[in-house]
Amino acid sequence: MEIDKTVRECDDSRLKTKYANAIYVIKRTLALYSIQEVALSFNGGKDSAVLLHLLKAGYFLHKAEESSSQDVADGENTLPIRTIYFETPNAFPEINSFTYETAATYNLQMDILRLDFKSGLEALLKANPIRAIFLGVRIGDPTAVGQEQFSPSSPGWPPFMRVNPILDWSYRDVWAFLLVCKVRYCSLYDQGYTSIGSIHDTVPNALLGIRDDNNSKKKFRPAYLLADGRLERAGRVKKYTLPVSGKLSSVSNGLKIEDLNSNNMLNASIIAVGDEILFGTVEDKLGSVLCRKLHSIGWAASLLVVARNDIDSVAEEVERRKSTSDMVFIYGGVGPLHSDVTVAGVAKAFGVRMAPDVEFEKHLRHLIGEKCTGDKNEMALLPEGITELLHHEQLSVPMIKCGKVIILTATNVTELDLQWNCLIDSLKSNGDLVVMTPFVSKCLATTLSDVEVARPLSKLCLQFPDLYVGGYRGSRKGPLMIRFEGKDLSRIEAACQSLCQNFYPGAFSETE
Repeated sequence: MEIDKTVRECDDSRLKTKYANAIYVIKRTLALYSIQEVALSFNGGKDSAVLLHLLKAGYFLHKAEESSSQDVADGENTLPIRTIYFETPNAFPEINSFTYETAATYNLQMDILRLDFKSGLEALLKANPIRAIFLGVRIGDPTAVGQEQFSPSSPGWPPFMRVNPILDWSYRDVWAFLLVCKVRYCSLYDQGYTSIGSIHDTVPNALLGIRDDNNSKKKFRPAYLLADGRLERAGRVKKYTLPVSGKLSSVSNGLKIEDLNSNNMLNASIIAVGDEILFGTVEDKLGSVLCRKLHSIGWAASLLVVARNDIDSVAEEVERRKSTSDMVFIYGGVGPLHSDVTVAGVAKAFGVRMAPDVEFEKHLRHLIGEKCTGDKNEMALLPEGITELLHHEQLSVPMIKCGKVIILTATNVTELDLQWNCLIDSLKSNGDLVVMTPFVSKCLATTLSDVEVARPLSKLCLQFPDLYVGGYRGSRKGPLMIRFEGKDLSRIEAACQSLCQNFYPGAFSETE
């Protein structure tokens, strides 16, 4: 199959990993369901175009395991999977044209539905034995919340299995596939559209605009030139918000226009794994350092928690945090010992099994030689179908990313510094990270009592809701420290001045 050959021979290791994971999901689905029981939901967008060609590759690779390669090649341009297209009067003409041309090119058995999505599905599933539907859903899409690669339909909807082969793909991955494989996509993407909805809520992405003083008609660069994939929905007419799962009620922190939304904050959860921390044997120093590093890129640390060296405990924490955070960092419990259960816990949280990763094992073998052999190399077992290896020239072994979960192997601050810098480089180059306005802070010390300061501080929080204002003491008899955190230094200065005006001169002194 040409698609399979092209991807496997390309130099993009990330794309090859994403492709292999998606093909695995497709082949697994075709092994579980008959061809009459599966369908493809196609909407003419870039994600659908990717999914279509992945399905073609996955289907023929699946058939190749059952029949001769010649039989597969003879029908390479045909995909005998029922295709669903919801046609609406609000769709772009270019979307309709691309969809029907694609159906003709690949002889798709297309069901055209003109009802709303739910009613259309109810009618279709009632008339056909469909049990699973392939969807081009990706993390970051509004409908992706709570979904995994295999997710039953929501309560109140007709029963079917939602299959999401590209759930862990980024905007960059989608365009890498389309461009490497040289497959057709809707012409609107060459006109600056990056996320296409209806004709009423979609415009070209302003971030791709080309300034031309001699031409009144604004021009746009093609969608694949968008540098930051997290901004693909910035072309929607409705007020754009970053795809965050949770808000921090006390920390909106003065986000400016360049941060795109003044009410939302990208947040991360941090999970430390280790009974030795809970026993008090070892002091966790990495959590506080990681919080500061997140603040340096404008992210908020919404939670820092310690889990036991137990697969279920790790899985419960990861399951809970990955649905409420934009990113989850987990460290500790990574290695060959019986107590190193972090990776297995992540796999359980995603509902996938642990399987050997050939690429990861090569790196381990290079690192620890013949100690890393055969089935004894349990460190080469990674969550199947969701693992992405993040390479960096400064690291002998790539970092592990499972969806929005980053598994760190650092055991001390020095190692964390190195891994963090490599991680930021990797995620930024892949378009998987939004670096926002960093946090700034200021700390005041006072010998005033908590009771004296309490009421003015409460009023200050109401006066400056865009700032985090906290108080703490290093010791019971030590000075009271008032810390201001935000993204606008002028607002922090104003808050400090407002607080000081309530007391005698010199009541507060600035500390580092």
